Amino acid sequence: MNDKITKTSLGQGGKGQTDWKRVDALTDKDIAQAITEDPDTFEPEPEWLQRAMILRPGQPKLRVTAYFDQEVVEWFRAQGRGYQTRMNAVLRAYMEGVRKSPRSPHHS
Repeated sequence: MNDKITKTSLGQGGKGQTDWKRVDALTDKDIAQAITEDPDTFEPEPEWLQRAMILRPGQPKLRVTAYFDQEVVEWFRAQGRGYQTRMNAVLRAYMEGVRKSPRSPHHS
């Protein structure tokens, strides 16, 4: 599965280039194999989420506009006050995990 399924840009205003018949024809096995072969696949260790909860007060923050899946935002909001800080902690733990992964081209 070396070829891309989707290629589009926001704001093009046209029909995307997704081959939906091909996507619909993918089996669970095809998808699992594509995930396994993807060099960007990140498989967290069991303690990964615990590390994600480490808060780092005092670090400068950058205001950005980002789009997340509605279900993801609703889940984090349901966890109570500080949900954006927890989202940031999960993203930071992912970033640090990828940096430390010997498979990652961004390994430092």
